[in-house]
Amino acid sequence: MGTTINLKEITGFLESLAPIGLQETYDNSGLAAGPPNLEISAALVTLDITEEVVDEAIKTGCNLIISHHPLIFSGIKKLTGSNYTERTLIKAIKNDIALYSAHTNIDNISNGVNAKICEKLGLKNCTVLKPAEGQLVKLATFVPAEHANKVREALFLAGAGQIGNYSSCSFNSEGLGSFKAGENTHPFAGSRGALHFEKEIRVETIFPQYLQKKVVQSLLSAHPYEEVAYDLYPLKNTFNLAGSGMAGELESPEVEEDFLKKIKKTFHCKVVKHTRLLGKHVKKVAVCGGAGSFLLKDAIAAGAGFFITADFKYHQFFDAENKTVIADIGHYESEQFTKELFSELLLKKFPTFAVRLSEANTNPVNYF
Repeated sequence: MGTTINLKEITGFLESLAPIGLQETYDNSGLAAGPPNLEISAALVTLDITEEVVDEAIKTGCNLIISHHPLIFSGIKKLTGSNYTERTLIKAIKNDIALYSAHTNIDNISNGVNAKICEKLGLKNCTVLKPAEGQLVKLATFVPAEHANKVREALFLAGAGQIGNYSSCSFNSEGLGSFKAGENTHPFAGSRGALHFEKEIRVETIFPQYLQKKVVQSLLSAHPYEEVAYDLYPLKNTFNLAGSGMAGELESPEVEEDFLKKIKKTFHCKVVKHTRLLGKHVKKVAVCGGAGSFLLKDAIAAGAGFFITADFKYHQFFDAENKTVIADIGHYESEQFTKELFSELLLKKFPTFAVRLSEANTNPVNYF
């Protein structure tokens, strides 16, 4: 019997890397089927969940399917097997197979789907193309001076204080706090009914919104006061560690035709739809797994000579306006390496766990 892992441990790990809070509003990432405490003997990793993939999981003894695209995007009012979504879900449930997906949340992390695309293309100096907005929160709290280090460390361990490649970031200022403890209290300092003044440190730090519960709980656990005063401020700053797309640089400039050949070979494309070539050498490249037309202006603003993505509509190709070359490689083709990404992440954390890459080709688009 191989190593089994509790499903909650697997999903908790994946969501620590790609928090559900980073998914887009239309998305439905997370556990779609199966009890959270199910013991998992093996996982099958796929881009899409289809009946063929569930059959493969049954055949190979996998009781967890991890996919990029969720099987269920909208609510299901009936479960009669009238379409492929219902039939696939019924088959998974009947065979005690759990279904989990990480979609736009793993798209939107700096070491996720787009980072894997950049790696395959050999891009260097990669950064998020469109950093997330409205994701950061500022915390200010007031701590007795001799306890400030303990509280700061607790906040940092919970994920606060990360700014770019810098960690443990905070601002600290000295002040004088006052309080009068009422009846039925157990004050840290001073006496009930008497006004007390305490030398305090105002500690300020920031964190992404999806960590708020964890950060606040850590603050309350580490703080010596019975009642902890703290402020939370939503910030308009961009969050450079998360967001849409990615841009990077080739090791050395390449001729456009040669770079197109590299794209075709790297992504195993039968065809690449692209806009007019510009007669320039390619150095900077922008990428976005899946449907990325909404990032065209960002790719142009970043100075990308090529923008590699999928699902451009006819009239959207005109919007390149000879400022970049759009290379539409196909949705499946642009995200195919997500299976490899899942496998690498899981095996690094759980090296003895059985992870299989699905052999099913779930691409619904064919070329003649």
